[in-house]
Amino acid sequence: MKVVLAIMEIEQKALFIIFGGTGDLAKRKLYPSLFQLYKKGILKDNFAIIGTARRPWSDEHLQEVVKEAIEGDEAAVSLGAEFASHFYYQSHNVNDTEHYVTLRKLAEKLDEKYQIEGNRLFYLAMSPRFFGTIAQHLKSQKIVTTKGYNRVIVEKPFGRDFESAKDLNDSISKYFPEEDFFRIDHYLGKEMIQNIMALRFSNNLFRAVWNNRYIDNIQITLSEALGVEERAGYYETAGALRDMVQNHILQIISLLTMNMPASYSESDIRREKIYALKSLKKYSAVKVAENFVRAQYSAGDGQIGYLQENEIANDSTTETFVAGKLFVNNENFSGVPIYIRTGKRLTKKTTRIDISFKEMETSFFDSKKLGRNILTINVEPEGKVFLQTNIKKIGQGFDLVPSLMELQLNNENVVVPEAYEKLLLDALLGDATNFAHWEEVAYAWKFVDSIRKAWDDGNGNLAEYPCGSMGPRESEELLERDGHQWVFDGE
Repeated sequence: MKVVLAIMEIEQKALFIIFGGTGDLAKRKLYPSLFQLYKKGILKDNFAIIGTARRPWSDEHLQEVVKEAIEGDEAAVSLGAEFASHFYYQSHNVNDTEHYVTLRKLAEKLDEKYQIEGNRLFYLAMSPRFFGTIAQHLKSQKIVTTKGYNRVIVEKPFGRDFESAKDLNDSISKYFPEEDFFRIDHYLGKEMIQNIMALRFSNNLFRAVWNNRYIDNIQITLSEALGVEERAGYYETAGALRDMVQNHILQIISLLTMNMPASYSESDIRREKIYALKSLKKYSAVKVAENFVRAQYSAGDGQIGYLQENEIANDSTTETFVAGKLFVNNENFSGVPIYIRTGKRLTKKTTRIDISFKEMETSFFDSKKLGRNILTINVEPEGKVFLQTNIKKIGQGFDLVPSLMELQLNNENVVVPEAYEKLLLDALLGDATNFAHWEEVAYAWKFVDSIRKAWDDGNGNLAEYPCGSMGPRESEELLERDGHQWVFDGE
């Protein structure tokens, strides 16, 4: 186990090379997150950042863009200019070998200027079709150093099915070993997602009942209020299943259902997550139609429907909503239904997990008046945990009412780090615990591919739901058939 807290107090030496440095991700997430590490002294004197892209920018222009990206931070007034001075720009065609020669020379110059000692992080914030080409040139043109560490970070989507993901993985793993290969899923950097293991394994109250003897069902909701926005072109080729279920939702399921690792170490945690994903029950085509719902948003709540969005074909069958019932057939969760749903243009933006415990058999109370115990992990918009319990109603008699016990993880004096800040620091430290290992990605794709194939073969109708709702009626019926209902109703 790494002594992360001690390391975090030490300045990190690194050269970041960001492919796609002019893009929206870099401006919205990467530059502000790097500034947070700079404010904390984790990045200080011995670091530099090279932004590359096709645009003919200069160092000065990139530095202005960086200052604009962090201008909402009060510390930017005093620290912004010095922070931005560590940024350099190279106009770069990823297919042109000569451009990598220029990049190597700039990297070597900055390594000497800032005494970085050969440590390099390559962030591929570009289309995945360029990943293999970039990795090959980094190696062949000796931008990968021999004296420091060399780590590559890639963004999703990591493939569109198992075969394409494997080809993509192979194209990078030829040049970078798995321990230096960091696949980002920003949900794994969220504070409340990381708290799942803490809740499960550090509290005997939950650890003792976190199994199929006591848990009746689990519900996971990832809802978005926005539509496809500027991502219409990408979304039309992906859909909600590939965009949200294959990565975010299945990663959450692995954390909820994995066995307790032998230790808090990258290797032990990874082993149990892989086993959980390997234990996902795969459905036949007929069972996919029974256990999964796909739908598209239609006009409503003052918003246009998916088919009216720019860049969307008027006969598109791309799903913007998915609901499903899953099972993880391991020793602790066999038989426990896991209901998932995710979609765009829903009532509100939220990410939450509701764990519903089995009803208690008792002769002391009228069982019909007993509410279920439900543990709710509210990931966003606010990081909180609620436990629904039964208590006596105030006054005469012994009537029961439900009550919520609340655990709030942050307060006015604590600023919760943004997910990208935490993940960038993990990459600096070489800690891949909160990144997706190839085997996790592989098993997730194999599960999703079986659903996608069933849909493509005509199993399962495409439903509709109006903007501003929590999805189609078929999503409600999915639970009602089992005698359940969604805990979260959108309010």
